[in-house]
Amino acid sequence: MLGIAAAVLLFIAFLINAGEIATNHVFTSTNVMLIGLALLALHLSGVGAGWSARGRRR
Repeated sequence: MLGIAAAVLLFIAFLINAGEIATNHVFTSTNVMLIGLALLALHLSGVGAGWSARGRRR
């Protein structure tokens, strides 16, 4: 799930940069790209993948 969110944010960053869209200081293409890369790093490290209930197996 985090990988999909990262892909969407990186695509939005590309559109902002390619279209030279004027945004405020929070939603610049660099900031959106860095958030996307952070989500991608979390995805690759295994965070959010396969949440399972831990229980005793007998």
